Amino acid sequence: MNNPIFTPKQYKSKLDVMETEIAIKKIKDCFENCFAEVLHVTKISAPMILKQGKGLNDNLNGVERTVSFDALDLDNSTVEIVQSLAKWKRVALARYGFSENEGIYTDMRAIRRDEILDNLHSLYVDQWDWEKVIAKDQRNLYTLKTEVLKIYDVMKATESFIKKLYPVLTPMLPEEINFITTKELEALYPHYSPKEREDIIAKKYGAVFIMQIGGELPSGQKHDGRSPDYDDWELNGDMIFWYPVLEKAIEISSMGIRVDESSLLYQLKAARKESRKSLEYHQLVLDGRLPYTIGGGIGQSRLCMFLLGKSHIGEVQSSVWDDQVIKDCKKNNIHLL
Repeated sequence: MNNPIFTPKQYKSKLDVMETEIAIKKIKDCFENCFAEVLHVTKISAPMILKQGKGLNDNLNGVERTVSFDALDLDNSTVEIVQSLAKWKRVALARYGFSENEGIYTDMRAIRRDEILDNLHSLYVDQWDWEKVIAKDQRNLYTLKTEVLKIYDVMKATESFIKKLYPVLTPMLPEEINFITTKELEALYPHYSPKEREDIIAKKYGAVFIMQIGGELPSGQKHDGRSPDYDDWELNGDMIFWYPVLEKAIEISSMGIRVDESSLLYQLKAARKESRKSLEYHQLVLDGRLPYTIGGGIGQSRLCMFLLGKSHIGEVQSSVWDDQVIKDCKKNNIHLL
């Protein structure tokens, strides 16, 4: 069931529908060009479907159902629409022969059938998925933070660019992004839920990178779920901004240093998913046949929504909504594409 949409009081978009469409392309072009230069990554083609049973599709939190179907001309083999390309990119880096501190990014399109739809969530997902080769001794928090700062600088530059084109827009990003671990966050606000903690810390700093997501906290709870076979739970995180339009935190990016042989085994055991060890992708990791990497996904529609001051993700992407959402949006001056 859909969550009720949040409707800001007396909401009115600062750009009309056609201005919005034009601005979306300008944001994406600016961000991509700057991102590729700053992170030293090359754009490559990305799949929308993958063969089932290879372990390449992203399992997200480990419970979401993929969209799958049998393909007539592939001897009725089952294929899946991607949920993200976290694992596929690592294999691609090996196949293309990239060296350390070089990488790739893709224009990823996905369908997530189990998303609970609201102002920030759609069945349709568009991301810049990226991945870079690193040395084994670069698998540390310093490397993670360095890449976060680069990406944040690109976002700041994109915000400045679009503000010059459309002076009516209001810049919202602070000069710097802050870092905090999930354990530190729980210790600060032990009586709040993880999502409430995100709201509190994002409102305090404006922009924050919350690190070490997936494992159990001292309370025995998890800050959030993470599939055990792509990010190292000690070396990952989410980039969160405070969004005054919706009066809540908004996640713009999830990223991390990927599992090595030991962290993969540990996390599979912790998640009770040890049966995955026999899958092709997992064997490549365990045999040391894939490079050590860092990577993540950056929400294209989320970033456009944030920079353009929109109240609903349907204002910056064309997707599917139920009749009640369409009715509520129309009533509250929210123009869905």
